[in-house]
This record gives sequence, C-alpha cells and structure tokens, in this order.
Amino acid sequence: MNSLKTFGLVGYPVKHSLSPAMHNAAFKFLNINAQYKLFELRPEELGPFFCTFEEDYIYGVNVTIPYKESVIPLMGKLTEEASLIGAVNTVKIEDEKLVGHNTDGNGFIQDLLGFFPRGISGIKVSIIGAGGAAKAVGISLAKHGAQNIIFYDIDRNRAQGLADKISLELKLCPAEAVDSIEGLFRGKTDLLINASNSGMKETDPVLVSKESLAKVTFVYDLIYNPAKTKLLQLAERSGVKFANGLGMLLHQGALAFEFWTGKAAPLDQMRNALKEAV
Repeated sequence: MNSLKTFGLVGYPVKHSLSPAMHNAAFKFLNINAQYKLFELRPEELGPFFCTFEEDYIYGVNVTIPYKESVIPLMGKLTEEASLIGAVNTVKIEDEKLVGHNTDGNGFIQDLLGFFPRGISGIKVSIIGAGGAAKAVGISLAKHGAQNIIFYDIDRNRAQGLADKISLELKLCPAEAVDSIEGLFRGKTDLLINASNSGMKETDPVLVSKESLAKVTFVYDLIYNPAKTKLLQLAERSGVKFANGLGMLLHQGALAFEFWTGKAAPLDQMRNALKEAV
C-alpha cells in the first residue's frame, strides 16, 4: 500500500500557483507523509480525474479557476459553507464520498480584517466578476455586515443571479448587478475587489480608470501572481491603499489543510514558504 498521501490543486491554468510551496512546508513541519501537486486539467478531464480520485491515493484537492462551480455535480456531499456559497474550492474523501467545502470566503475575511481594523460592517463594496471566487467573497462580506454590494461581470445574467441570491434569497444585504464597469462607481466605494482572472496575463487590460479609482478607499485583487497587477499598479499611482490575494491564499489554504488533516495549520511556516516562493 502506498503510504504517501497526495493532495493538490485542480484548475486550468495552475502553473502560476504558490499553493505547493505552502502546503508542502506544512506537511514537512508536521512530519506528515504527504505531497501537494498541481493538476492542470482540461474540462473533459475533470470528471475522469475525480472518478479515480481514491485509486490514485489522492486524499484531497483545492479547486481554482474555472472549476469552482462545475465540480459541484461531481461531489457526493457539500458542507454547509459550500452549499451556501454555491462554489467548491476544497475537496476531501470522507466515508468513500467526495466532500466539497469552501474556505475562500472565511480565508478572505480573515485577511481583509487586517486592513479594516474597525471591521467591515457598513462598508460599500464593488466586485468585478461573479464566478466562484466572487460568490465566496460577496456572500461572506454580506454575512459580515456589508452595507451594499454591486457586481459587474461580462455575463450580466451571472452577476444578476449572484446579486439576487444575496439580496432576495439569503436576504443578507442589498445587492445589484450593473451593465458596465463604470456602474460600480456611482458613489463612494469603500472596497473594490477584482474577483475575475483579468490581470493574470501581461496582455490583460486595466479594467478600471484612474477617475473611477478616485472614488475608492481600498482595492483588493484576488490575484497574487503577479504580485502587483496592472490594477494594483494603478491604485498605487493613484494613492489608493491596496492588497493582492496572497493573504487570502494563506488563510484559505490553512483552513483547507485543517479540513483535510484535522490538525491545526502551521500558519507561520506556511506564510514563510509563500514569501520565499514569491
């Protein structure tokens, strides 16, 4: 029997990910006989991968763009958090079932509170994107008392669906979808979040104008590689406070580690590994 347990990251693309450095450092520190690998899968490979999950000695994975929603039908069970958010970023085997969980929302909030020491209750939020990551951060912000949330996505229906879920179905806070990026900045915005994958490639455009950023207090880009996207570079030039997604990566990773292993995550070792990898 293979005693080496395998964990990893499922997505497309994933070569940019720093997750292996973080998790392998945690396994090493706690003397766990495990490895964390990257699984770059095309859409047609997703189903077969999860069907042979246990046979390949894979005990858990993280899920990233673009599969956080599409893996849901492959799960045998969803945790309450994953079901609420409607997206999965962490999977483990439990009683021979694939259990889908979501640590993105809580990981994001843990990091964000470091930048909002007075708390996030009552803040006005604008979010670019309405996919799995936007669901996690949007619903978590609403649960923690955001005053209102505005979504923009190139798929207008997807943005409207997420806004309706927050405001009408869950009744957490007022939320709406807009037809253009400019619609995110009708008034003062305490927090602008990029929850899309725009900014990962050098050729990606800056989605927000300098004039719009003048209405923003803080910019948070969920992308962490590159460490300073064009959006964050513009924020820096405009004198707007900003952060990338490295802190969220750390905290959601620590929660995933605890979900898989039942052990407290060695946060300092994971943080140091990320800093070295960057």
